[in-house]
Amino acid sequence: MQRRHIDMTSRQANCVAHSNLLTIRRILSCGLIASFLSAPCAFGVDELVPPFGFRWNDSMRRVEDVLHGAKAKITSREKKENKEVWTVEGLVHPGLKRSMFTFKQRSLVAVELQYEYPDWSIERYNQRMGEIRKYFDEKYGTGKLVSRSRDHDTDVIQTLVGYQWMVGTTMLELFYFSAQHDNLVYRTISVDYKAL
Repeated sequence: MQRRHIDMTSRQANCVAHSNLLTIRRILSCGLIASFLSAPCAFGVDELVPPFGFRWNDSMRRVEDVLHGAKAKITSREKKENKEVWTVEGLVHPGLKRSMFTFKQRSLVAVELQYEYPDWSIERYNQRMGEIRKYFDEKYGTGKLVSRSRDHDTDVIQTLVGYQWMVGTTMLELFYFSAQHDNLVYRTISVDYKAL
């Protein structure tokens, strides 16, 4: 009986030691991966890539296949000048209301993400704009202020604030827009990726 108790105690100790070893390995692996991903790059970014794993000049067919696979819905397709613009809803990302995919000669040249948070105050929108801007500034250098206006000339008070980052042959723009008429308020943050 005592021999059996010693064997079981020995096995339990081995299991605990093995479990602890696996846990330590996982923590170290995660730590190394996290430090690698958070470390600043030793090289500059040559160009921005569009979101959701797309690439510039992806064909309309490829974009449509990926959107279909993600169960997103193309709600409209409009031809504007020499471009075609798709409005897409259903891509899963916090606050993302809709996305606009722009094609020139049937190739992807721009993606605009439009975020809306119906329950947010103006202060929360301002905070979010600051967070996004800081992230882009740290990643691509200080953005250029391209718009700051407040229009009181009509019954609708409109505010537009925008920043721009140029990276190689690509551009990133961040805009905040609000329109208010009495108690009705519309606010949106948009992030635009463009190939030049």
